[in-house]
Amino acid sequence: MTSEDVIEENIAVADKYIRQAAAKGAEFVLTPEMTTLLDFGTKQVMEKISTEEEDTSWRHFAALAQELGIWLLIGSIAIRNGDKAANRSFLFSPAGDKIATYDKIHMFDVDLPGEKAYRESNSYQAGDIAVLASMPWGKVGLSICYDLRFPYLYRALAKAGATMLTVPSAFTYQTGKAHWHTLLKARAIENGAFVFAPAQVGNHRNGRHTYGHSLIVDPWGNILADGGDKPGVIVAEIDMAKVSEARNKIAALTHDKNIAIQEVR
Repeated sequence: MTSEDVIEENIAVADKYIRQAAAKGAEFVLTPEMTTLLDFGTKQVMEKISTEEEDTSWRHFAALAQELGIWLLIGSIAIRNGDKAANRSFLFSPAGDKIATYDKIHMFDVDLPGEKAYRESNSYQAGDIAVLASMPWGKVGLSICYDLRFPYLYRALAKAGATMLTVPSAFTYQTGKAHWHTLLKARAIENGAFVFAPAQVGNHRNGRHTYGHSLIVDPWGNILADGGDKPGVIVAEIDMAKVSEARNKIAALTHDKNIAIQEVR
């Protein structure tokens, strides 16, 4: 997607793509981070969003999941949470039930050469709980965008039983070009898990340029689908037996050690 600053427009675009994915046979459909609103200005965000109880966008997607009979992950919706927002993923079942929500833990507070500074923590309150949810094909561990750079989160999810990891994102073009494919493949390989990473793409009205390249990666690090640099839908057939195959070849999950560091001066 190339989400903008008008929530209703973004919902309509997401609805269109979700329907296209379902028409292609997808049973689990995922959208990017900031599906309904891509605008990092604190004042603008807080003027446009609602509490989860008052928000209508997630209810639209819950009804859509039920209508299409699919599992649906909305990568994130900005939800009012006190004097800040939560960057929150929503997972819906084919019955339209809200199965899980996850608030992004790691805030994107960085200074990139040649770009304005990003201070996600100015607008958003960080979460502090990792989330694992059961699906028909196994357990899925939820994360969002900048979380990708913190491998301990995915290790904890995998050791708790995750065989699928979701990374809806809005990676900047600069960081995405340098690190996106490498980091996603690494998280898949390290944990012997499928990685599903829907991403924002293109030039947005607020001046952001996101990298795109939504990816589906198997547990051996093979890229099964790449969305490239245009909005649209990608699909792949998932063989969950690949998880046990990868973990049986390299049992890294069982080989973790507690390491003591000896500093020599």
